[in-house]
Amino acid sequence: MSARQLSPLDRLLANADHALRTIAATPHAERPSPAAGAPRAALDEDERQHAAGLMRINHAGEVAAQALYKGQALVARDEATRARLERAAAEENDHLAWCQERLESLDARPSLLSPIWYAGSFAIGALAGLAGDRWSLGFVVETERQVEAHLDHHLAELPPEDHASRAVLERMKDDEVRHADAAREAGGAELPRPVRILMSAVSKLMTRTAYRI
Repeated sequence: MSARQLSPLDRLLANADHALRTIAATPHAERPSPAAGAPRAALDEDERQHAAGLMRINHAGEVAAQALYKGQALVARDEATRARLERAAAEENDHLAWCQERLESLDARPSLLSPIWYAGSFAIGALAGLAGDRWSLGFVVETERQVEAHLDHHLAELPPEDHASRAVLERMKDDEVRHADAAREAGGAELPRPVRILMSAVSKLMTRTAYRI
């Protein structure tokens, strides 16, 4: 059955299945991890824990990204917008898989609050989508801007010897910039400043929590 033939109930069931797979299953990337072939790092315990905390934040962010895109796609009015959001979600799934692989390499776990990150982000994405496709695409632009900024911060914070995590974050950043540019070119509207500030505050709360929990 094609995406055009799915009923609202079909889409809800598909989204419930996607949520369970994102939170509970091992994600599989379509593209090879940028960490493959990177030199092995001899990190001390403090460096390992810090790198793991940063990658746990990024994994939580990718859980949220899956939910945001799926929530927006569910209520998108235009089929081209829905398809664009679904393609972006598929690429973000690569990021999710890469972050999980990196956490395992660092002998660390994902955030225990992943179900909360997913549920809250799905609701936010659906609300953004209900505002209209221009605003939904504008939400993508602003989200990716903020993600790009926090990836820059994490790249500066990583232990210098952690080449594998650095390679993953650099590739993720390239994809996020491309997603923002594509959404802007598709007609994404500039979000009001209070909305941008609120988005930043929510993001900071998530990053501070996911670093440890």
